[in-house]
Amino acid sequence: MPIYWAFLTYMLLKPGEENHEYWFMFNGIDKVLHVSIFAALGFSFIAAFPKIKFSYFFQIILIYAFLTEILQEEMGLGRSMESLDIVADTVGCLIGYYVYKVLVKRFF
Repeated sequence: MPIYWAFLTYMLLKPGEENHEYWFMFNGIDKVLHVSIFAALGFSFIAAFPKIKFSYFFQIILIYAFLTEILQEEMGLGRSMESLDIVADTVGCLIGYYVYKVLVKRFF
């Protein structure tokens, strides 16, 4: 889990670059990526700490999302703070949380 957090932080804060030369690149792909990586984060976080209250889980993930967006803006590395990224991060962590809960309920 700490390795994923470190990798995610690196990916969210590394200098940005726009690349539209690949066939799978489209406008809004960054939001899809935000949802995906935060779904994985939410899933792994609740799997690592299954007894944590939902409110604590949600606050920790949301604070992390806000901090990475603020740091993107302040570091000046070609990235900017976007409120839709925070929405995508929130949706992603909730998807990860509920996928974990459904899997646990169904298989355990």
